[in-house]
Amino acid sequence: MTKFRPLQIRQLQLDTQLTYFDNGLPVHVSLEDSALKVMTDLRRVPAVSVHPESTVDAALQRMVHSGVRLLFVLDAMGELVGMITARDLMGEKPVRIAAQEQIQRDQVKVGDIMIRRGQIEVLDFDEVSRSSVGDLVLTMKQMGRQHALVEEKAGQPQVRGVFSLSQIARQLGVQIETGGAVQSFSELEKLLVHHES
Repeated sequence: MTKFRPLQIRQLQLDTQLTYFDNGLPVHVSLEDSALKVMTDLRRVPAVSVHPESTVDAALQRMVHSGVRLLFVLDAMGELVGMITARDLMGEKPVRIAAQEQIQRDQVKVGDIMIRRGQIEVLDFDEVSRSSVGDLVLTMKQMGRQHALVEEKAGQPQVRGVFSLSQIARQLGVQIETGGAVQSFSELEKLLVHHES
């Protein structure tokens, strides 16, 4: 028979801070570290989603409350039908759709402006697992994207992870400029501007 024991109880220290949620990612990385160290793994962190019939304003509020800048768009059956970013929601797309449809901007639906499943570019999980943070940043700069999805093909293909350029910049402790493609690792290093702490 297993014998149990009570745990020690003590008072909370006056200088105790609340732990900050880190998506399970290390606080600091280098360009040479494995790209997996900067990937939000959807096996460990729940994906934040929205329905295609939600309004753009409701989707933006969901992003704000969840602390993300990308939402997966799921239909009523929970199937992935697209994705939407903060840039999509706050850019010209909703205004253009509202003008075309002769409706108010706040009546525009996520499904009207989302990136549809067949148009989403993804990275391969196996290749990502053999790549460095520097390789990934170079790739995202060439794609001209703030986010990149990772697809795993073990059995049924599935979106396994998400990369966020702003999250990677925080982990590197640098600012990553978002404009223009880069051609080499040396150009990439020039784009990383270190901040004095």
